[in-house]
Amino acid sequence: MTFDPETVVEALASVLCGPAALHEPTFAGNEWDYVKECLDTGWVSSVGKYVDRFEDMLVDVTGAGHAIATVNGTAALHASLILASVEAGDEVIVPALAFVGTANAAAYLGAVPHFADAEERTLGLDAAKLEVHLDEAAEVRDGECRNKQTGRRIAACIPVHTFGHPLDLDSLVEVCEKFNLVLIEDAAESLGSTYKGQHTGNHGRLGVLSFNGNKTVTTGGGGAIITNDADLAARAKHLTTTAKVPHRWEYSHDEAGFNYRLPNINAALGCAQLEQLPKFLERKRKLAKAYKAAFAGISGLRFFSEPDFAKSNYWLNALLLDPDVAAGRDDILAAANDGDFMTRPAWTPLHRLPMYRDCPAMDLAVAEDLYARLINIPSSPHLAEAGHG
Repeated sequence: MTFDPETVVEALASVLCGPAALHEPTFAGNEWDYVKECLDTGWVSSVGKYVDRFEDMLVDVTGAGHAIATVNGTAALHASLILASVEAGDEVIVPALAFVGTANAAAYLGAVPHFADAEERTLGLDAAKLEVHLDEAAEVRDGECRNKQTGRRIAACIPVHTFGHPLDLDSLVEVCEKFNLVLIEDAAESLGSTYKGQHTGNHGRLGVLSFNGNKTVTTGGGGAIITNDADLAARAKHLTTTAKVPHRWEYSHDEAGFNYRLPNINAALGCAQLEQLPKFLERKRKLAKAYKAAFAGISGLRFFSEPDFAKSNYWLNALLLDPDVAAGRDDILAAANDGDFMTRPAWTPLHRLPMYRDCPAMDLAVAEDLYARLINIPSSPHLAEAGHG
């Protein structure tokens, strides 16, 4: 089947007014005032009122019992794996269709990513297929899941809510319980997304958020760990603040911790951003609705919509090409970018990257297929107001 890339450009132009980046931050609230206060008072580093306030606001937004702010999402993942008692030589289930930070966090510990396939319904990890794979490739001995081939312990599973769309958490929780895997939700992209009415990040022992410059809410660079376990939260805060023992003047540390605490000046930006989160989410859903209508009449592709059991933040909007036009993906990308509409493919599947090519993996046919057919399109909240959404 032949496909005219200009039809995609025309559909984008019908929604957007002029050139559009993939995802830009929107600063329309108290950002200037809060950041200026940090500069005026000198409270710019990892201590200050905005860090605590930011964490309190995250608790309110997510419904989690505790939030610990970190310098970025990957640092939050790294710390979460340590908190989950993952050790060097362990394996960690990671989706092949994900940002590299998810696998890198395991590698930092000397753990080994074990790549899992995706499902087209959610773009997230396929729990049913993972269960079949582990039934064949692993066994539970003395309460531990072991890879039959490598002999290594499979210690944890890190699913990703891809592009903000919640995956099937109930099914994955059952699989993790069956194989005694610690569930750590990579909710980096899904702030504001809910699964059956509950915010993402609450189904695992730990959840991780990101506030990078391209996220729905940004702190410039930043992340957070969320958990409903008070002891785990206290340990997370200790570990991410260099494991410093509280004292009025002594600098004493009781373990090798990490300098992962979010600076106050970044948290100030985040507080102002979180105040606008409801408006951002409303605009992003409005933009997604406009895209869905604009692409509805074009054969050969579809606009990717949230699964029926979830409400998505539509962080990055996506088009999914039909298999018979997938060969024209790069022609569409070229035409859209030539028209000043920034588009990109999904991340290169992690098992293809040179440092991860020899890692254990299940059959990854769906992740490979989705990578060949996915295109991300402009998703900034302000585009809903600038265009005809």
